[in-house]
Amino acid sequence: MVFDPRQRSIIVAETFPKFQIESNYLQFVTKLKYLGHIITRNLSHDDDIQREISSLFVRINVLRSTFNKCSMAVKCVLFRSYCICLYDAALWRNHTMGAIRRLTSCYIKCIKLFLFGYKGTDNVTNMLFALNLPSFNTISHNSSVVFKLHCESKNKTLNSCP
Repeated sequence: MVFDPRQRSIIVAETFPKFQIESNYLQFVTKLKYLGHIITRNLSHDDDIQREISSLFVRINVLRSTFNKCSMAVKCVLFRSYCICLYDAALWRNHTMGAIRRLTSCYIKCIKLFLFGYKGTDNVTNMLFALNLPSFNTISHNSSVVFKLHCESKNKTLNSCP
């Protein structure tokens, strides 16, 4: 993958010669999935956020079809376990607000309509409070903080090596 520079004025070329390893030519791609995270040539995270939206809908539909008749308490535990863990949300920095709005909307829709039977017009804050579930902003913030703390602790460990 050849990444676009941040400044369009310093682009050297739009096409590049083919790279070859032994007798195999490497393909140029505009995006790829690496460790589950989608990387694009313009380093936007919108495609990865869209992947997470699709994944969240899949997970919620599996939970709904399997555990629909369970109690609200069981559904909350399942939702916390399978739908709140956003694997790579701490990495999302270069994205459009529309992508985050779509993910936030997906999160709320999954809670309201699919899993807990709330109406589309019900108040989100009251619903989250009643279910003791975090808002999407809280999940995103906590993910970033945990990631930063983890990186700092690893950095201290590396700096203390002889």
